[in-house]
Amino acid sequence: MCGRYNVTDSPEVQELMGQLGLPGIAPRPQLNVPPGGIGEFVMEAGGDRYLEPGIWSLLIEPRPEGHGYRPNPKFHTFNARSDRLTSSPLWKKVYPFHRCIVPVSAFHEWQGKQVYNIHPQGEATALAGLWQSWHFGEEQVSSFTVITLPPHPQFSHIHPKSIPLMLRPRDFDLWLDPDFHHTDAFAHLMKTHIPAPLVCEPVRSTKDLAPVAEAEVLAAD
Repeated sequence: MCGRYNVTDSPEVQELMGQLGLPGIAPRPQLNVPPGGIGEFVMEAGGDRYLEPGIWSLLIEPRPEGHGYRPNPKFHTFNARSDRLTSSPLWKKVYPFHRCIVPVSAFHEWQGKQVYNIHPQGEATALAGLWQSWHFGEEQVSSFTVITLPPHPQFSHIHPKSIPLMLRPRDFDLWLDPDFHHTDAFAHLMKTHIPAPLVCEPVRSTKDLAPVAEAEVLAAD
């Protein structure tokens, strides 16, 4: 799973945003974004790309207290399993039409109590996702989810159940094209893989990214 991430104001994030066609625009820095928190994703519409704010969990609802929105408590939709994108009644309605990229500095996983700050070596991270727009009365609210792949043997000692889908710049244009609906073209991306050398750095906490031990670098497939 991918259940926390961070965004820093860094040259790596700026470079990623340029590769996404949005130079000079950057997501808001945040150190510990949780499911249900407000993040930002890149989507394409009408030939233009936008950095949009959204709630991290695809299914959302108004909060019972009457202000704001929250993830639907009946379903965990902050991650979307790659093997269910074409079969789940929820994901198969969104996957062909509403793909997005979540630009982050790194994502977090835990090994026991030890938290890891994880990202491609020397790069920010382009997480593949899906997005949706909701209307509650007169208010329009966006939400998004991050796609996860089956366990990877190199990564399983850190997280044995999954690894997020990280896209390369060569994937960006087709992935973001809202008029491209032939998702079979993405089948190769849905097999578990590490697309670039992956730094797994033990840090003090999700709010203090100070290293506490030497980072491990996992080789790309």
